[in-house]
Amino acid sequence: MMDVDDYGGRVVGGAVTGPDWRDDRLGAAARGENPAVIARLRTGWAVLGDTQHLPGYTLLLYAGTADHLTDLPAPERLGFLADMSLLGEAVVAVLREQDPAFERLNYEILGNSWPHLHAHLHPRYAWEPQPWRRGPVWRYDPRVRAAPEHALGIRHDPLKHLIAAKLEELAGGR
Repeated sequence: MMDVDDYGGRVVGGAVTGPDWRDDRLGAAARGENPAVIARLRTGWAVLGDTQHLPGYTLLLYAGTADHLTDLPAPERLGFLADMSLLGEAVVAVLREQDPAFERLNYEILGNSWPHLHAHLHPRYAWEPQPWRRGPVWRYDPRVRAAPEHALGIRHDPLKHLIAAKLEELAGGR
């Protein structure tokens, strides 16, 4: 049986299948069809991550065409890093208010799975189970990351709106 997830993706046996906004994240963001979008920043799109096993996991997706940070001219590179920092500042401010167990935010720029410039912002919490609490988030059991209760959906909209409001507040002061 095929179901529809609460963000419009087709789901078969717990996995999203077929064409949906996840197949063209940047195009969907530009068209206003990517429900993960928090805000459009100067160099890219701030989005909530597909899994929220660590609530507040966000990404900055570069809006242009680049695989590596070093592909960008220096001013654009600095702009991307500034946007990443601004997003991080907003996420930290919101999560400190939302969960007293919030401890820190880790930043990563990878690209092995999706060859497009993007940055991951991973919140870390005191309530995380050992042994995952101190290691990189990628060491989490994949069954935990992919658990249906952690899948991005409309229940994450309040968090998305809080981060968007904080971004707007912070950007207004710059």
